Amino acid sequence: MFDYLQIVPLFTAFFVALILLVVMTPLAHQFGLVDHPSCRKRHAGMVPLTGGVAIFMAVLVASVATDVWMKNNPLFFTASAFIVLLGMLDDRFQLSAKGRLMCQFGVAAIMAWSAQNYITSLGNIFGFGDTHLGLAGYFFTIVCVVGVINAFNMIDGIDGLAGGMSLIVLLTVVGILLATGNGSAIMEPLIIVVAIVPFLAFNLSWKGFKGNKIFMGDAGSMFVGLTIVWLLVDHTQGQQAAFRPITAVWLIGLPLMDMAAIMYRRAKKGQSVLRPDRKHLHNIFMRAGLSSRQALIAILFLGMCYCAVGILGEVYQVPEYIMFWGFIALLMVYSYVIQNIWKMIRRVNRHLRS
Repeated sequence: MFDYLQIVPLFTAFFVALILLVVMTPLAHQFGLVDHPSCRKRHAGMVPLTGGVAIFMAVLVASVATDVWMKNNPLFFTASAFIVLLGMLDDRFQLSAKGRLMCQFGVAAIMAWSAQNYITSLGNIFGFGDTHLGLAGYFFTIVCVVGVINAFNMIDGIDGLAGGMSLIVLLTVVGILLATGNGSAIMEPLIIVVAIVPFLAFNLSWKGFKGNKIFMGDAGSMFVGLTIVWLLVDHTQGQQAAFRPITAVWLIGLPLMDMAAIMYRRAKKGQSVLRPDRKHLHNIFMRAGLSSRQALIAILFLGMCYCAVGILGEVYQVPEYIMFWGFIALLMVYSYVIQNIWKMIRRVNRHLRS
């Protein structure tokens, strides 16, 4: 691993993020880029929504200054700049869900068509040989990119969740790249990781950072979602693929399942699938009696379990169709549990009392 590490880009990303998080706080209040308490958002006072902007800028500065990433993926930063700008506008002006979705499709098109980073094969997920998509891969990729962006945007509901989940996925990618002999590519996810760490220090009020809470905002959650799906597609396609597509699905399985279950429940009730509410996984944990920090730990542990399944499937080369149908089966179970969670909790409570 140490043979592939480049310390200067990592230190640059870390300290640029740290400096920007401090410098941008007064600017956030000046330009109204703050989160106000509401019935859905029960934090105290106005909190700056500049975490995502600082993370993006830190990665951009470190990459351009040290030529680690920019030389190969200028279109990544183009797409990222658009998604961060979209997130900032949404944080400030509360854009319509349809307008935000159309812009996300535009960003996804940059990745699929302009950067030619798209899904060409799903692997042998049905058990009848590799599933090649051809031209349909462009459109399938765009849908997947928008889905992953919104999955990470939706899961960002309590302190540390979107950032923590991103770290788990990105560090898992680093581990797989090293294990599969692709260590030369680990700087891409690592530079994102070190830019997220300072944000988490402020967001979770670590010792020495208390009293300076900062939120990631839609700009941040959508940026990390785009970054993760960009890396996953890049490393699962082509002759030099580091791991299989179904492994990538498991790595981000928890955010995907939470989004799918929520959208299914909303559609079943005749509501807009993009309508915000307080019925996400973290809301359920907290209504069941867990504190915000306990809910964070529980959900991140579940996220690690999903990643562990992906890793084990890759290491032991479990047939892709088994991994795929296992994911679908778990998704159905997950969705059923989420739909009926309060009935189950009441039954458990009655059983405990008796």
